[in-house]
Amino acid sequence: MGLYLIKRVAVLVLSTFAATVIVFAFLAVLPGDPAEIALGVNATPEAVAALRARFGTDRPLPVQYLDWVTGLLVGDFGTSYVSDAPLTPMIMDRLGVTCWLVLFGMIVALLIAVPLGTVAAVRHRKVSGLLLSGLSQAGIAVPAFVAGIALLYLFAVILRVLPSGGYVVPARDPIGFLSHLLLPALSLGLIQGAVISRYVRSAVLDVLREDFLRTARAKGMGLYRALLRHGARNAAIGVITVLGLQLATLLIGAVVIERVFAIPGLGSLLLDGVANRDLLLVQGTVMVLVVAVLVINFLVDLAYLVLDPRLREPR
Repeated sequence: MGLYLIKRVAVLVLSTFAATVIVFAFLAVLPGDPAEIALGVNATPEAVAALRARFGTDRPLPVQYLDWVTGLLVGDFGTSYVSDAPLTPMIMDRLGVTCWLVLFGMIVALLIAVPLGTVAAVRHRKVSGLLLSGLSQAGIAVPAFVAGIALLYLFAVILRVLPSGGYVVPARDPIGFLSHLLLPALSLGLIQGAVISRYVRSAVLDVLREDFLRTARAKGMGLYRALLRHGARNAAIGVITVLGLQLATLLIGAVVIERVFAIPGLGSLLLDGVANRDLLLVQGTVMVLVVAVLVINFLVDLAYLVLDPRLREPR
């Protein structure tokens, strides 16, 4: 177990380092000078040179990279090229908003996927099971932003029972926070729930064919009780990997959903940074998203230690 954990931590650290190099290099080769963009077309060469020195973009790229990475290690993302404001509090505030959206989206997805996938597996030879499988397959084909627009039109425009967008701080108004976050979370969760339900169905079908489950049924245990007591952990091992991948997908998908519902999260911040050519802001936001995906994968690996006792045995 100890060796397995050390290996996974090493992979996380090396992957994070490689990500910093790739993100920095990709944005460094993009055309356009932040100083010229900030000052406009009528700026004098002297003013552009002075602003380059202030931004630090006149230094060699390796020096700029080391300065950026050193700042990341202490939680300093630098200063915005456009607003001249510190980026760290800006990115952290937006990250909190996105985390709430992703959390509620995953809760919705699991509430849909687990019962839907389980029933579809148990009744896979019946018409109801085929209908559930077809419903999940149709859900996979719908983009999250299309589902968001449809839900917004139905509940905010026609029925007028939920707000059309915006964000409320949970500490200030818990009810308003939930009402504003419900439609975006449903937009993310419905589609991801359809995806995850397919894997839940497959995992439950595999468990249904196992000898230990047939033995439990032969002793008089009901099917759903046997699945819950003896099959849940075995089915979960395969589903956990998919949950990690889909959680990362939710995080990336939130970029578009935040724009649809005017939510001030990381996605909106990233798109604003791209529109304003604020490359340091884009660099920091992308790095946060990449690290979040890497950490999710690391947590999935740790979940294996809990679910699969074989990984805890010394080798």
